[in-house]
Amino acid sequence: MTSSIWAVVPAAGSGRRMASEVPKQYLVVNGVPILEYTLQALLACPDIRGVVVVLDPSDRRADLIASLSDPRVFTAIGGQERADSVLAGVQFLTPYAGSDDWVLVHDAARPCISVQTLRMLIDHAISNDVGTVLAQASTDTLKRISLNGRVTETLDRRVIWRAQTPQMFRRSDLELALSSALSEHLPITDESTAMELSGFPVSVLEGPATNIKVTLPIDLAFAEIILRQLAEENQL
Repeated sequence: MTSSIWAVVPAAGSGRRMASEVPKQYLVVNGVPILEYTLQALLACPDIRGVVVVLDPSDRRADLIASLSDPRVFTAIGGQERADSVLAGVQFLTPYAGSDDWVLVHDAARPCISVQTLRMLIDHAISNDVGTVLAQASTDTLKRISLNGRVTETLDRRVIWRAQTPQMFRRSDLELALSSALSEHLPITDESTAMELSGFPVSVLEGPATNIKVTLPIDLAFAEIILRQLAEENQL
């Protein structure tokens, strides 16, 4: 039986680094909330069977997101940390998804993902039968510093990659890895960290530099340019 592909979008965060009263997934770019762009991209990918958006239970801003009314979109209640919310989304899928189905986890505030990139990731993970992370090779010289701000080491940037999302894993493996990491109170900043700690292999696939995450105010300007360009390409 062919495995299905599902998406989980953790959107319960407050976006503290943006220093805004509005969580970053609800900031508006070109007149559209960031979360709406993200969901539209996922729903435009024909390989994805359904999307679980994980929200804060007190969140009323989500009522304005049109894509949440799409029949392929479900909502679940998030937790305190990202890993808690992703696990809630994965567990929500239990009645619908098989253990060998794939789950593609994508940041709510990473709106510039294209269908082409999504399909590239899906093809890579399935054809190699390995969990896969989109990432960017480092182009900067990287320094390790001490607590007093002194350089202690220059790292080999050839082996340093910056992880992006989506990150795609087998549903049962991801649930096990996240549950284990959370039960041991380990710091989990992305899904691949949990998978690595549980001993699962993780592959890296180079993603586009345009797949930015809106974290700081300057990122909004970059996202506006990229999304405009993607819209123009889709109209050709």
